[in-house]
Amino acid sequence: MTDTVLYKRNPSYIPRVAAVHDMCGYGKCSLTAAIPILSAAGCDVCPVPTGLFSAHTRYKVFTFHDTTDILPGYLDAWKQENVELDAVYSGFLGSADQVEIIQRLYAEYPNVLRLVDPVMGDGGELYPTYTQELCDAMGALADGADVLMPNLTEASILTGIEYPGQNIDDATVTSIIDKLLSLGAKSVVLKGIDRNDGKLRNYVATAEDGADGKIELPHEKLPFMTHGTGDAFASALCGAILAGRGLAESAQIAGKFVRDAMVSTRDQPHYEERGVSFELVLGEMTALLSR
Repeated sequence: MTDTVLYKRNPSYIPRVAAVHDMCGYGKCSLTAAIPILSAAGCDVCPVPTGLFSAHTRYKVFTFHDTTDILPGYLDAWKQENVELDAVYSGFLGSADQVEIIQRLYAEYPNVLRLVDPVMGDGGELYPTYTQELCDAMGALADGADVLMPNLTEASILTGIEYPGQNIDDATVTSIIDKLLSLGAKSVVLKGIDRNDGKLRNYVATAEDGADGKIELPHEKLPFMTHGTGDAFASALCGAILAGRGLAESAQIAGKFVRDAMVSTRDQPHYEERGVSFELVLGEMTALLSR
């Protein structure tokens, strides 16, 4: 597989990204990750808030407000102001009806890059606010996605297979990617394969080259975990793509960014509950614009 450049960056132009994610007051995920990471990569981030949380759903106590009812008017106002977009980057949704909101953006901005992080769960479990209806609706976003970037839990939901765990062999990776591409995605970044050998692996494949042409991207696995790494990875991946880097290079950049952010995280008090501390490594994203 040759590395595919999805966006040709004009150094004097700032691309505008509609970030369709929830907003968490605490926990460093979704919009609180997407906005700073994409901004550091030189993007104009325009949030489309799909829900308002006091903290993300891994906390024992959180409040949740579904914003579905306000979004049609929100986008109507954008249309009246002739807002232009270069990409739509979607993630956590508050309801199944919000899939139609994203599809509306695709219809009104037919030339945008469609960057889809199908956030639904992790470790074989759904997030608490997700329903089967929402998971079924989320699958519609795979068709036509320029980049579909699921973890193994989300890949299992999208393809209808049983969750295989994180430790899967190369043949299983190929099979899962093949099924994801068959949903209509133009390219896939499959995240988080862990073979208990000190590395985490991500895989990149395109519809043009097929699953057999996938690229394996291993990264060091650190001896601890924290929340928010998936959103940080996806946001860094999108930022690198919009900086004009190839897809595989962008995934490699995103993996390093998350690894370095986790090193910073370990130095913070109560890091297990605070979420990934990416703030001190945002310079890695800004540096993409000067190379």
